[in-house]
Amino acid sequence: MSTTNLANPITSATLTIRLIKSFEFRTTKNLILKGIDLTNTTVEDLVNICKQEITTQSRFKPFRTVDLNCIKLYTQAHGHKTTNLIINVDNHHWIIDNWSQKLSDIEIDGQHIENETELSLFNRDLYDQFIQNPEIKWE
Repeated sequence: MSTTNLANPITSATLTIRLIKSFEFRTTKNLILKGIDLTNTTVEDLVNICKQEITTQSRFKPFRTVDLNCIKLYTQAHGHKTTNLIINVDNHHWIIDNWSQKLSDIEIDGQHIENETELSLFNRDLYDQFIQNPEIKWE
């Protein structure tokens, strides 16, 4: 079994952030962040880093109109992914509500934020609407 989750220390982790614009149309783009210090970076800091990348990189221009206000654990390195390719809809409690918490202190169902963790960043209202009516309009 590979150990890429241990390849980088928690003071220099690589995270994949799944930016989600639309659940129905599966509009998403991955943002790869390298060198993140999980011991000193809060959830709010991480969201602000993502928003800064969105405003400065032209490939994220379609995401500038979305209020990205919610973050959720998608999977860890070598963890199983869900059948939904956009977001993990099975575990609603994987939403991270405490934005002042350091990333290294987060534990959800025995999982920690570590190197090669994937997180989803999205609009909470759009997520709640999708959970109520999980219709995919683009296959």
